[in-house]
Amino acid sequence: MIQNEREIRRQLVLQAANQMMIAARTAPKGKGIDIIEIAVVTEEDIRKLSEEMLKLASETGMKFLLRDADNILSADAVLVIGTMQKTQGMNCAHCGYATCVEKPELVPCAINTVDLGIAIGSACATAADLRVDTRVMFSAGLAAQRLHILGDCKCVMAIPVSASSKNPFFDRKPKEQPIG
Repeated sequence: MIQNEREIRRQLVLQAANQMMIAARTAPKGKGIDIIEIAVVTEEDIRKLSEEMLKLASETGMKFLLRDADNILSADAVLVIGTMQKTQGMNCAHCGYATCVEKPELVPCAINTVDLGIAIGSACATAADLRVDTRVMFSAGLAAQRLHILGDCKCVMAIPVSASSKNPFFDRKPKEQPIG
């Protein structure tokens, strides 16, 4: 049997995305409390994510969303990682409030955000080990959050994943008009 890489590339990228999910899951977490949610978005759902980014661009005027909405269409998968908001009860004041009780509900617990960052780092390190192309995107994460891909997660980031001769997620040109 002969397998040509071009014929199975998408399958290999999806395998890499699955390994990235495991790396994010097993990343260390503050106080050992797991508040991370992870999903992989593929195919038509990537297009829906892109469309939501275009809506965000229209609503906010942030033009980089146009570029990123087009850019994720080059991905075979988009890893979405978010954190549920759960105050850790450490009274560390890292969020800007002296105690967890003083912290307003809409202000994220800093430990949750740190956990998210560590999970993203673990996922991206795995991607680098597997030599797949990625980029961490706040923009696609915000669109995923608005689409409730991870339920009620309040801080969501996205990592498009691809395998090509040149990483499509770097050296990107700005867009002025919506795609389509």
